Amino acid sequence: MVAGRFLAVSVSCALLHNALMVAGDWLGWHYAVSSLASFPCVVALGYWLHSAWTFPGAGRSGVTFARYAVSMSLNLPAFIAGMFLAVDLAGLPVAIAAPLVTVLLWAMNFAATRWALHA
Repeated sequence: MVAGRFLAVSVSCALLHNALMVAGDWLGWHYAVSSLASFPCVVALGYWLHSAWTFPGAGRSGVTFARYAVSMSLNLPAFIAGMFLAVDLAGLPVAIAAPLVTVLLWAMNFAATRWALHA
């Protein structure tokens, strides 16, 4: 049950993140800037949904939010590195690279979220 809920929330967060990445690209922003702009939006949505629905026994507090935000911040360098490989080296457009890198980081996100809300 948790895996299905995590997947549903992850897909919601991924859709928001990728929409913001594509919008940033459309505005002429570098993918690193778009990533930084997306981060607080996706972290807020992800924490709210994961703590309320994915892991309903998780206590909502400043501590769990801080752990979640810190663990999700590990995604930023990994995502930007993946985007560099996909966009700058492989020549993929942002609209393809962003979802690809997002999917590749999914397992890391599951482990980090579980730790942040259950530790």
